[in-house]
Order: sequence, then structure tokens, then C-alpha cells
Amino acid sequence: MSTSRPGPALDDQPVPVRVKLAAAWTSLTLLYAYVDILNFYTPGVVADILDGRVFEFDVSQTFSTVALALVAVPTLMVVLSAMLPARANRVTNLVVAALYVPVTAFNLSGGSWLAFYGLGVALELALLAVILRWAWTWPRTAPSLMTAPDRAVPAQQPA
Repeated sequence: MSTSRPGPALDDQPVPVRVKLAAAWTSLTLLYAYVDILNFYTPGVVADILDGRVFEFDVSQTFSTVALALVAVPTLMVVLSAMLPARANRVTNLVVAALYVPVTAFNLSGGSWLAFYGLGVALELALLAVILRWAWTWPRTAPSLMTAPDRAVPAQQPA
């Protein structure tokens, strides 16, 4: 009989807010894509697309451009969340995530498969809520006495 001894604790480093936000936007983008892809299996959807209709909209260059723009924003947020300076990053995430709440909720309107779309929208809204929370509670650092320009540290006199 072997006995298992606990080994050293795993190193559990805190994940930077930028990485959390980029991961959440990546997940949201994947959910958007997979809900759309799996929607092709809904009876009649492919036939409607081949007839030039998506939901209540005619397939046109305008429709495709708007659809691309709606998907491009969360996709670009992956990069922006990783690259923008903290203040701009926080504001951008708060604004974009807040604007995407009604966009995401709209996807539930008129859907014939309520359980399917309901789950997709619920997961997407949960991710947007997480993004809003992480951006809103972005950690702040106290200004250092050594680097704050308005607090000069007096030079020490030799003894």
C-alpha cells in the first residue's frame, strides 16, 4: 500500500487584469462564433441564407459589413486589452462591454430555439459582466514617495 504525501504547494501567481480581460474577450468571441456556427444546424437556416435572408434581414453588403463590424469589435478587444495603457484599457473595456450588453441581448429576440439562444446569450452576458467587474475594480497602486513629482524627498546631509 502506498501513501501519498502532499508535495510542495503549486505556485499560484495572480493573473494580471490585462490577461484576464483578453481571455474573457477571447471567450466571448468564440461563443459568438460557435453560436452562429451551431445555428446552421437549426432547420431552415441554411435554406434561408441561400435565399438571401438571415433572421429578418436581407443578406447584402451592408448586412455583411455590419455583422463583421459587430464581431470585429470583441475580437479587437483581445489585442486592445493586452496592449492599451491601464487607464485607457479600463475605460475602453467599460464602454465596449456596456455597449455590447444590449447588442448581445438583441440576439435573443425572435429566436425559435429559446434554450439554445438563451444559453448562448446567458453565457455571453456573464462574460460581459465579468469584463465590466474586472475593468471597474482594476487595482490601483499608491504613488511612491520616490517617484511622485510633487513630493520631493529631501537630500540627506552627511553626518
